[in-house]
Amino acid sequence: MENYRKTSHSIYDNKYHLVWITKYRKPVLLGDVAIRVRKLIREIRRSLEVEIIKGHVSKDHVHLFVSVPPYHSISKVMQQVKGKTSRKLLSENRTLMRQFWGRHLWARGYFSATSGNVTDDVIAQYIENQGDAERARDDDFTIS
Repeated sequence: MENYRKTSHSIYDNKYHLVWITKYRKPVLLGDVAIRVRKLIREIRRSLEVEIIKGHVSKDHVHLFVSVPPYHSISKVMQQVKGKTSRKLLSENRTLMRQFWGRHLWARGYFSATSGNVTDDVIAQYIENQGDAERARDDDFTIS
C-alpha cells in the first residue's frame, strides 16, 4: 500500500519498464550528451507527473522504470520523451546534427513492459547492473 500514488480521483500503481535506442544504434550517448539526456528526461517527467523509479543511459539506449498516472498512455509518454529530447539534443549539438541528418535521434520503436510480469526488484536490479563498472552516478539514474 505504501507504493500507491494518488490523484484527485484515483489511486494507482502503474509501473512500466521502458527501453528505446538511438537510430542505427549509434553509440552517441556519452559524456555531456548522456548527462543532457538525463536532465531532459527529468524535466519532461515532471511536466507529465511521471515518477522515475530507476533509469540508465547507455551509449546507445536508455532504460527507464517509471510509475505513470492512469490518465497518460505509454505511447503519449514515449512520444513526449523521444520527441522533446531529440529536438533539443539535435538543436544544441552540431555533432549529433551531422550524424543524425534526418532530424531523428531515436529509432522508431520502443520496448514497454509492466512490472507485473516480473517483480519490481528484478527490473530495478537489472537496470542497476547495466553498463560498465565505471559510471557517473546521480541518485537512481546512472550513466555508463
